Amino acid sequence: MRVGIGYDVHRLVSDRKLILGGVEISYHLGLLGHSDADVLTHAIVDALLGAAALGDIGTHFPDTDDRYERMDSLIFLADAAAKVRQCGYRIENIDSTVIAQRPKLAPYISEMRARLAKTLDITETQVSVKATTAEELGVVGEGKAIVAHAIACLSRL
Repeated sequence: MRVGIGYDVHRLVSDRKLILGGVEISYHLGLLGHSDADVLTHAIVDALLGAAALGDIGTHFPDTDDRYERMDSLIFLADAAAKVRQCGYRIENIDSTVIAQRPKLAPYISEMRARLAKTLDITETQVSVKATTAEELGVVGEGKAIVAHAIACLSRL
């Protein structure tokens, strides 16, 4: 069994869509980043790559490369899953948490799980997405950013 941890944070700004887990969330602010800035997907990519000792998202998809500008992060996720499998690992499960003061994410979690599972070619029962607030503390609690944490468990094929 191999385990990897992923983390990402992006600032909330106007004039950007809010994408989490590959799902567009109805909100007046979006996340700032080179790609679509999907913090949840980015954290899962890092967890997968870390579990297989393959580096991190910035190594594989640098923000200095114009090819990745505004890119759908599910493309990064599919690529990371393929790399993990090429190294001889199977994705056993993903556990993740999104920390956002607003908006409320509960209505979107099942769709996030479905999109992530489909992209990873695993079942929805292997993907956990949870959401919580920051209790109005720090930049997340002030509504200035969203954070995501993820853990990926892999086993040998």
